[in-house]
Amino acid sequence: MNGDGQAGSHWFDDEAGPVVRPYAMTRGRTSHAGQHRLDLIAVVITEPHVDDPETDHSLSPEHVDIVELCRDTPQSVAELAAELDLPIGVVRVLIGDLVDEEYVHVSRPVPPAELPDESVLRDVISGLRAL
Repeated sequence: MNGDGQAGSHWFDDEAGPVVRPYAMTRGRTSHAGQHRLDLIAVVITEPHVDDPETDHSLSPEHVDIVELCRDTPQSVAELAAELDLPIGVVRVLIGDLVDEEYVHVSRPVPPAELPDESVLRDVISGLRAL
């Protein structure tokens, strides 16, 4: 019973909706065991063989949302976090789960060290102009 004499009343208003802590979505994990660091611009793509993720009862609603969002249009990790209104750390763990279960794959950006040098690009442009 609370202070105003009503038993079982809610401490939040009706507009708040369900309140789930981020660590509950990841079962307390802050990183994924097999996960390499997912950059914010890493692109998540739903695997073509995935039909209806809602039939897999081991997936959370957030897992299903990620699979559905990436089905038609590949999404970056940052875009998924913004769309789902979840912290980046939570989204990274959820994506790691989905990669393990082969629902999605991740296309990582090219590391800056592997990008061509600016002088090489200028030489290519000069060569193209010479044609």
